[in-house]
Amino acid sequence: MTQEEFKILFDKHFDSIRNYIYYRSGDEELATDIAQESFMKVWEKNLPYEEKPNKSLLYKIASDIFISKYRRDKVAQKYLAKLEPSVDKNSPEEQMQYEELKNKYELALSSLSEKQRTVFLMSRNEGLKYQEIADRLELSVKAVEKRMTHALSYLRNALGR
Repeated sequence: MTQEEFKILFDKHFDSIRNYIYYRSGDEELATDIAQESFMKVWEKNLPYEEKPNKSLLYKIASDIFISKYRRDKVAQKYLAKLEPSVDKNSPEEQMQYEELKNKYELALSSLSEKQRTVFLMSRNEGLKYQEIADRLELSVKAVEKRMTHALSYLRNALGR
């Protein structure tokens, strides 16, 4: 792959790879680092330029790197999450209700399968349409719809709405 082809691949897919990892990790900095590392690995492999296989390989590499880092950093992430300062702009009762709802939501979100959570966050946080999600994850639109339906149903039940 030439430097120019690599630049095209990078420009075209960096944001989607970064967002994919961000939705899995919730950590924007980590997502950027993993996306960069994924592209470096593709560059080091010196593969011929082929759009679809290179894109699939990038997602696979990014996913593998994420899983490795997640396993290594699991304890540290739990510790850092406990250090998050609380902001008291509301009454103590409102703050408590907000924290309860936030904890319920985070717990429910983490209880979703990774596939459902990824589709849900791509739709809600990035505002992607089902077709765009299907294209990025190389799924059918029906599969995206099914994952989203299950995710929404589960979240509704978990949040008591």
